[in-house]
Amino acid sequence: MKSKTTGILAMTAIVTMITIASVGIPESDAAKSQMYEVTITNLTPGQPITPPLLVTHSAEAGFFAPGEMASDELQQLAENGNAEPLVEMLQGKMGVLDIVQGTTPLVPANDPGDTGLGYSETFTVSAQGKMRYLSFASMLVCTNDGFAGIDLVKLPFYKQKTVYASAFDARTEMNTEDFVDIVPPCQGAIGITSDDEGTGASNPAISEDGVVIPHPGIMGGKDLQRNVHAWSNPVVKIDIVRMN
Repeated sequence: MKSKTTGILAMTAIVTMITIASVGIPESDAAKSQMYEVTITNLTPGQPITPPLLVTHSAEAGFFAPGEMASDELQQLAENGNAEPLVEMLQGKMGVLDIVQGTTPLVPANDPGDTGLGYSETFTVSAQGKMRYLSFASMLVCTNDGFAGIDLVKLPFYKQKTVYASAFDARTEMNTEDFVDIVPPCQGAIGITSDDEGTGASNPAISEDGVVIPHPGIMGGKDLQRNVHAWSNPVVKIDIVRMN
C-alpha cells in the first residue's frame, strides 16, 4: 500500500519541474517587449495540476485546439504529466516568443493531501509585435488524459484581463478512471492510498482517436470518485496584468 509521502515524492519526480527561459527575444529588442504578470490559480476541489506551461506566440503558433488531433507532445503532457516534449517542440516552432513553466504542481486550495504545495503561482511572460497571444496547459493529475488549457488568448494592451481555462480530454487514452492507468502522484496529492502504483507511461491498449474535446468529467464507479475528483468548469483562473 502506498504511503502519502511516497505519493508526494512521486509527484515531484514525474512532472517536469523546470523553468524555461524566454526564447526568441534578441537583447536589442528587449525594450520593445511588453511584460505581463500571469497568475495561475487552481479552482478545483480535488484535482492537482502539473506545473503550468505558458507560451506567448503568434496567431499561427498555437499548440492545441478543440476538435483537432492532439499532437504526440500534447499526449505526453495530458497522459503522463511530461511537458518536456511539448517544450522542445515549441522551442523550434516559428512564431513562438516566450516559454515559461512552473516549478511545482498546484493543488486544490484546501490541500487535501497535506502536500504543503500552493494552489496559485505568478509568472512573468513577454509579448512583442504579432507574438502577443497566450496559451496555457497543465495536466489534470487525477485523470487518464485530461488537461486544463487556453488557446490563443490575446494579451491586453493596457488593462488587466482575467480568463478561465476549462478541462479538455486529449482522447489519446480511454478514461478508465483506474489508478493502474493514472500517474502515481494522483493518490498522495489527494490523500488517498491504493495498492495500484499507477504509471507514467502511455498504454497503447487503451488508446483512443486523439481528437481533443471538452472533458466529460469524472464518471465514478472505478477508483476515481465523483465526490473527490470531480470538478465543474472552469478549472483554472488566469489573471493577466501588463507591467510596462
